[in-house]
Amino acid sequence: MKGVCNLLQELKAIVLMVFVQIVYAAGNVLYKLAINDGMSITVATVYRLILASAFTIPIALIFDRKKRSKITWRVLFLGFLCGLFGGSLFLNLYFEGLALTSTTFMMAMLNLNPGITFIMVILFGFEKLNLGAAEGRAKVMGTIIGISGAMILTFVKGVEINIWCSKVNLIHPHKSQNGWHGDFSNKFLGVPCAIGSCCSFCLWYIIQAKLNEEYPSHLSSSALMSIMGTIQAVVFALCIERDWSQWKLGYNITLLTVAYSGIMNSGIVVIVIAWCIKMRGPLFASIFGPLQLLLVAVASYLMLNEKLYLGSLLGAALIVCGLYTVLWGKGKEIKKKTHLVSSETARESETVEVACYVHEI
Repeated sequence: MKGVCNLLQELKAIVLMVFVQIVYAAGNVLYKLAINDGMSITVATVYRLILASAFTIPIALIFDRKKRSKITWRVLFLGFLCGLFGGSLFLNLYFEGLALTSTTFMMAMLNLNPGITFIMVILFGFEKLNLGAAEGRAKVMGTIIGISGAMILTFVKGVEINIWCSKVNLIHPHKSQNGWHGDFSNKFLGVPCAIGSCCSFCLWYIIQAKLNEEYPSHLSSSALMSIMGTIQAVVFALCIERDWSQWKLGYNITLLTVAYSGIMNSGIVVIVIAWCIKMRGPLFASIFGPLQLLLVAVASYLMLNEKLYLGSLLGAALIVCGLYTVLWGKGKEIKKKTHLVSSETARESETVEVACYVHEI
């Protein structure tokens, strides 16, 4: 009976993580449709963060009311940085890159996050290379493979791959794109935006870890991040977007996209991922990332008239291989640290028992 319960719990976590990737993939397709329909990226970011704040603030007030930590100036500053790198700056860069490139390209670039995070933590001194161990070499090799895949995805086109003859193009014919590989201006602006969004998100990982140390109330820190991100996004949008008609939400694709991303992506999905990480760990949640790339690539090919090229598939495959290599190295490292901690705890328990025995004698 216990084995059956464990199996059901494991299947529940797998189903939920697949659900998360489907939600994210649908969100990316919706954003691409809304951007091609003329949606303002900066205004959409504002509304998304407002909805995220409206969703997280009541939850934090209800569930953290008895255990909320004290908010200091340092906590506010870290919350401001989290709102910047994980909210306003990341979303604006990501959606600008999405507008200039393709959904498949942006999803492939996001799979570079483990490698970029590894480089950053090395530069900031949080971790060491540890090339003498297999896990250290795996993380370095995975990072190199992932970056190589990103370069191939960006600059190598190759032959076009036609998988399905009949496709539905949801983008207006005069706005339809024949792939972004041939457009040098898109490539020149879109690639830096994509890389910038990845670096911003990886910085958020590092700063969020610091915020969790200073302010362990996770729901309240999420609400604080959403509030800070909303303030920053509003200020930025007011400076950039002077067309007030863009601020009006009608019954169109823009309203659907903003409502969907604010409630699903920044609300429900965050809770689901938190539960899965609590039950199975962060490594388990990370493994499902490439599934989103596959879903987005297929959906974009079938519905957004985005062409598939051999270079794109090869680059994406290398990025996924690099991702799993880094995750394998990180998993081995975590297991080794856990084993060392368990051994030290056991030795300390034995020492205490011996001391107690000697004292009794």
